Formats: sequence, structure tokens, C-alpha cells
Amino acid sequence: MCRLGELPRNDQRLYELLADQWWRPRGAFAMLHWLAVARAALVPPATRPGAVLLDLGCGAGLLAPHVRDKGYRHVGVDLSPSAPVQARAHGVDAVRGDVLAVPAADGSADVVVAGEILEHVPDLRAAVAEACRVLRPGGLLVLDSLAATALCRLLAIGVAERVPGLAPRGVHDPALLVDRAALVRECARHGVRLALRGIRPSVPGLVAWLSGRAADVAMVPTRMTAVLFQGVGVKAGREGG
Repeated sequence: MCRLGELPRNDQRLYELLADQWWRPRGAFAMLHWLAVARAALVPPATRPGAVLLDLGCGAGLLAPHVRDKGYRHVGVDLSPSAPVQARAHGVDAVRGDVLAVPAADGSADVVVAGEILEHVPDLRAAVAEACRVLRPGGLLVLDSLAATALCRLLAIGVAERVPGLAPRGVHDPALLVDRAALVRECARHGVRLALRGIRPSVPGLVAWLSGRAADVAMVPTRMTAVLFQGVGVKAGREGG
């Protein structure tokens, strides 16, 4: 197996090499824990029995502790061989699958979450189409991703990949960062009017975490979407049965 420094950017094998890091608070995926908290805050409580939350690119299930009491059946899909196994251990009905061909029926999810996955896919249009396809009319799409800007390339790749816990080296391919206007257009084509807002780590929290004085970092909203952003939208149509 290749070592970390030998992998091409955005290579799926990275997640296998770092599989033991998923649930370490100060491990290689620490920032994904902070983002999971912020993502879960956008998910409302379920409004009907049997409601499904479909977690695209679920990884090892980091969202699970933060939505456990919201009343959903938490279903996950991830391309990694080992991450869904860990997700299942944390209460997610997780399967190995591709977000470009989601193994779920049309309109089967009340909430679709796509957290930190769109900047890893080779076909944004297909990923958006699939996320919207599996979302029921009246259902909620929640996502977060990295913007296709020079500032994002500098901060999220040039800086963050050099700070342990913010992003593993080589995890992002700058060519796959997300064009926000294209994302909003594609969602609209599939009946979801997406609203974007920026998000960033709290500066005092990040300083405290880097110095070892804090266990995690709060993510706070910002008007600027040019680096890290969240999106929320409702699928048009009347929610049925």
C-alpha cells in the first residue's frame, strides 16, 4: 500500500491509511468533528415517524452523535471500504456506495446531508442530481463544502494541510473545489433553491485548540462564502405520506 506522501491528491486510499484517525479528537480529521456539529445544527427535528436522514459521504459517522436525538433513521453512504463499518458502530445504517450513484430510491429521504463531499467528486452536476433525486418533495438539503477561489486554495490547501487536524496532506484537489454559482444553479434545476452562508472556525477557539487548551473549536457563521460555506434548501413540491 502507498504511504501518505506518495498518493495523488484526493485519492480515496488516504481514508484507509488514516482509518484509525476518524474518532480521535485531535487526529487527522479533527476539523470534520467541528463541522459535523455545525452541520447538525441545520437539521431540524423529524416531523414524522420513520423519517430518514441520508448522509452522503458519511465517513465514519461523525454526524451521528449530533443528530441521534432528532428522530431520524440515520442512513449513510460512503465510498471508503472501512469508514461505513465504523459508522455502523456509531448507529448509522451505513453502506459502501458512490454519491454519484446513490443506492436509494427516488424521494426516499426527508433530509439529505452532503457534508464535505462535493469538493471530492469528479462530477458536481451528477452529485447534485443524485442528492436531489433521493430527497422527497418538501425535504431539506443540507451541505457544506469548499469554494473554488484563490483564497480557498491558499487557506484550505496551502495553510490547512500544514496544520495537523485541520486537513490531511493531499486530501483536496484544487481542481475539484466547488463553483458556488454552478452549485446553486444545479440545485435549482432539480427543484431546490439553495441559500449559502459562510462558516469558519472561531479564532479564539482555534488559538486555544492549537495551544492544547481546548478539545474542539466552534464553527461560526460569516458573510464570506469564498472559503468554507454551508448550503440549505428545500425541495419544491408538497410533502406526501
